[in-house]
Amino acid sequence: MTLVETEPYTDFMPSRRNRPSSAIRAARLISLATALLAAIVIASAVRVGAQAIQRSMYVSVVNDAGVPVPDLGPSDFIVREDGTAREVLRVVPAVDPMQIAVLVDTSQTARNSIADIRRALPPFVTALTNPNENGAKNEVALIAFGERPTIFTDYTTSSADLQKGINRIWSQQGSGAYLLDAILEVTQGFKKREATRPIIVAIAEEGPELSYRHYEQVLDAIRAAGAPVYVLMVGSPWNDLSDEGRSRSIVLDRGPTESGGQRDQVLASNALPDRLKLLANQLTHQYRLTYAHPQSLIPPERVTVTAAKAGLTARGALVKEQQDRP
Repeated sequence: MTLVETEPYTDFMPSRRNRPSSAIRAARLISLATALLAAIVIASAVRVGAQAIQRSMYVSVVNDAGVPVPDLGPSDFIVREDGTAREVLRVVPAVDPMQIAVLVDTSQTARNSIADIRRALPPFVTALTNPNENGAKNEVALIAFGERPTIFTDYTTSSADLQKGINRIWSQQGSGAYLLDAILEVTQGFKKREATRPIIVAIAEEGPELSYRHYEQVLDAIRAAGAPVYVLMVGSPWNDLSDEGRSRSIVLDRGPTESGGQRDQVLASNALPDRLKLLANQLTHQYRLTYAHPQSLIPPERVTVTAAKAGLTARGALVKEQQDRP
């Protein structure tokens, strides 16, 4: 009798050893939940960190008379990046030293204003070079732009040295104004000096411009320097239809506004002492405002600051080292 080999009667039954216990399954579920929770926490931390990036601006706030307004706080400002409002975190007095380039028109066109300019500048530079509440002094330079731009006094904290430069201010017979050249060269000087809080103040007579600099070149230089431009134009507005005059008009219209500075029209030069006194008060009573900025690979094209209260005007510029940061 031959026996035939047969298969087992029952189906294959997995060994109990291969099946995870309920305790192991529970542990795995706990581990998975823990990992998921950690991922959520990390994602939340990233979002919070993105909101916590801080950027700062130097801001001037004045009333209708141009007088600086003291004792303002975060709720008194509105900051927008490309139109989107950002949270203002804190506001403190600005005490970082400034590097101020004072450009003076010494062209033949300015001859009738020279006496008033010489009278207005000493108290102006003295106010700027007095130590602030932290004992820091601002550096001031004096540059003439009748014919080619010329440094009369290099950056210094000494009002006596600046007075020597003021004594050199005279109208040059037969000379023309090269304001745009002077602005461009000053911005290049800021870059070489690695100026951290640069400011340009220009006193110019209304009249023809002889610089061959195109307005885009000058505006780009102002933006790269991060320097607010304050311009005091003396006399009745001048309509120069030449290419040079057009470039000058565009720079004087857009430069102060886009940089966080100001253009002021002074019809008579005898008003310069009071206007410069007011400007010195504005520059030495600014705020350093810090606001929250989300993480981004692309920096905002435009940052604006306004006063929350009616009747107040705010002007501001980003702190220099943050100009191009995302």
